[in-house]
Amino acid sequence: MKFTVYQGSRQGPRPYNQDRLAYSYSKDALMMAIADGMGGHRHGEVAAQLAIKMLTDAFQKQATPELSNPNRFLNEQITEIHESIDEIRRNNGLMEAPRTTLVAAIIQRDMVYIAHVGDSRLYHFRNKELIYRTQDHSVVQMLLRKGQIKKEDMLEHPDRHKIYNCLGGDKPPQIELSGKRKMMDGDILLLCTDGLWTAMTDSEIGQSLHYGTVNVSAARLLDKAEALGKQDGDNISLLAIQWGDPQNGEEPVSTGTMPLGATTTIMNPVIHEPTMRLDNGVEAVPDLSEDEMEKAIADIQAAIHKTTGGK
Repeated sequence: MKFTVYQGSRQGPRPYNQDRLAYSYSKDALMMAIADGMGGHRHGEVAAQLAIKMLTDAFQKQATPELSNPNRFLNEQITEIHESIDEIRRNNGLMEAPRTTLVAAIIQRDMVYIAHVGDSRLYHFRNKELIYRTQDHSVVQMLLRKGQIKKEDMLEHPDRHKIYNCLGGDKPPQIELSGKRKMMDGDILLLCTDGLWTAMTDSEIGQSLHYGTVNVSAARLLDKAEALGKQDGDNISLLAIQWGDPQNGEEPVSTGTMPLGATTTIMNPVIHEPTMRLDNGVEAVPDLSEDEMEKAIADIQAAIHKTTGGK
């Protein structure tokens, strides 16, 4: 396999960053994932971190060097993530569990397999044209599908931020699987959170993403979305890959010489901005530290119990 990749995340005007993202690859398979912790629920960043860590850990164990059934892997692992988040709630006596969206993709044998829960998206571009995009599990998308609103009404609708499907919710998630899609040399996949796509149209995203090499254009895309978001924006995260040999001569990631049992995982580091104060003067609570996050995941969220005071 050969591919060029870029991942990045911006806190934006929010008091802390609840997005998490990573990619992992073996000799013959590549997995990418983005999770957006839901800010209306306590510790969404923990649910997002748990989702990314469980998914990459499982990929490292099972991609030897490829997965026997990528769709089954995605369905089983995402279901297990939801159950683990619910276990957090039960073990800590929480009124509700932390919640997160998730979009993930696996490429092997030049085919891509996609799964998503919520409104984090995947875009598939070929020859600068958008040939596929996941459909949000959101209230406005459902209303559009039923013909009750028009597309131009979606970004201004009062329920535009509401989703009906997530990990950690009261009901088991509806995991949407795309089946499998052909990947061709030069194809670009973009995974992103709603902080990106609410700031720009699909056409604007596609144009920006094809302006230069993917690792340069994706970074500029983050800059543009952050500037457009201003004070009303969200955390903004994306993960972009261009499949095959780049035409500009840039050196891609090549897995040809990797040992059969080896895997590499690159998690996007979370940059902690200085503590912010909200409009009411209350100091914003920052993300848990990485050490606290790991401990929370390892022993069913001891950090959550500590942060909530045992309630």
